[in-house]
Amino acid sequence: MSGEPALRLDKWLWHARFVRRREAVEPLVAARRVRLNGRLVGRSHQKIREGDVLTLLLGPRLLVVRVLALGERRGPASEARGLYEELDPEAG
Repeated sequence: MSGEPALRLDKWLWHARFVRRREAVEPLVAARRVRLNGRLVGRSHQKIREGDVLTLLLGPRLLVVRVLALGERRGPASEARGLYEELDPEAG
């Protein structure tokens, strides 16, 4: 598993346009608002990989997304949407 490509959580959330700044991920993690594959994330630099499932509580909105690609840059919103697919939070 260590040979698979991975990216820092804060960088991926920035690439995917869930946060405006990478530094904004730390307060989300500290407030226990981020889960990776069902487990609470303890640090914003946690490595994520394609296929991982993120659960995010962003304000009043609960999002569950599967990572489809890691991305190489913060591009336009149309490009960012290709990095993930939204899942039904109720399907759990």
